[in-house]
Amino acid sequence: MIETRLAKLFESYGYEEVVTPAMEFLETLTIEGGRTVEQDLFKMFDQNNRTLALHHEMTTPIARLAVSRLKNSTLPLKLSYNTNVFRFRRNQPGRQCEFYQAGVELLGASNAAADAEIIALAVESLKSAGLKEFKICLGQVEFANGLMEQNNLSPDEQKKIKIAIERHDIVELEKITNVDALKKLPKLQGGKEILDEAKKFAQSQKSLNALKNLAEIYRLLEIYGAADKITFDLGIIRDFEYYTGMVFEAYAPNVGYSLAGGGRYDHMLKDFGMACPATGFALGIERILLARERQGIFEDFRKKNIYIGYADGFIDAAIKTAAKLRAAGKVAEISLTAQSKEDAEKFQNAKGYDNLIYVDMDYKESQAIFSGVGGKSDG
Repeated sequence: MIETRLAKLFESYGYEEVVTPAMEFLETLTIEGGRTVEQDLFKMFDQNNRTLALHHEMTTPIARLAVSRLKNSTLPLKLSYNTNVFRFRRNQPGRQCEFYQAGVELLGASNAAADAEIIALAVESLKSAGLKEFKICLGQVEFANGLMEQNNLSPDEQKKIKIAIERHDIVELEKITNVDALKKLPKLQGGKEILDEAKKFAQSQKSLNALKNLAEIYRLLEIYGAADKITFDLGIIRDFEYYTGMVFEAYAPNVGYSLAGGGRYDHMLKDFGMACPATGFALGIERILLARERQGIFEDFRKKNIYIGYADGFIDAAIKTAAKLRAAGKVAEISLTAQSKEDAEKFQNAKGYDNLIYVDMDYKESQAIFSGVGGKSDG
């Protein structure tokens, strides 16, 4: 399964899997430092009339866990998860109310090396899930922040502009600002030459530092061998109240929404009482499956080695054979009733098993156990 592959990949990078409750106190999920998401939450009351909510993403619960239960751990702290999340929304392709996410959070490192590892791991995750065609669109929220500061825009003007940028609403952006650099921001897309193009608009140190950060991340991604999947998009800012540095989204052909997304969020743990830099990403499993389907990828993740059928009176031998095969690392399903060999072959094919062992008076156990198939009685 995709989830199993991802769990092993995360572990290979040093990330430890954690599990948090499906329900949290409402104030935990709507803590300051992120946009109000209460309208997207499934809410309920406990016996003490306190408001609870199902988690709508995993970064906030993991931040709470890190501060409360893992606060004495050695930093950087690398955590991963595979779980279902819940958001109230209209059902449409790729946007269910309950869906499955896998992802990682890297806490306690603030440099480009941490961000590059997160992006490289996202690239490897999509490859591990079977995707061949996809792109990581990489941006930096501080570049846009610097542009607005250098033009002395009011907080209200900045908020309206950021909302328009986040929604990719170029028409609205044209209406609400006369700043040429901000109008062109959503169009600053392409290879690493875009960073040089963007420097023409950057007058503040904040914007220049953001471009330097992206250049260093890209250099490290070249070493990782992941740079060929990267395209810059300085119009990507995601949730502008939540992210504080690099941000990215993953897209695949013929899928009209992101498959994965993430970025740096250095303020969240401070809201829980512990100042700590952080970065991470999440992948939508159902969206990845849909992208695989639209790319014509139908790999069967299930490992089905051997189906075991048996003649009447041979169930004991069949059970012993199955136990030895499983101990040898094989996936072996045993019939629950006696079958003819012809029926056993039909079940093997219907269930998608690679091999058949049929246990009868001619069955040779030693050959079956060592080869994984059934010698003379092999289907």
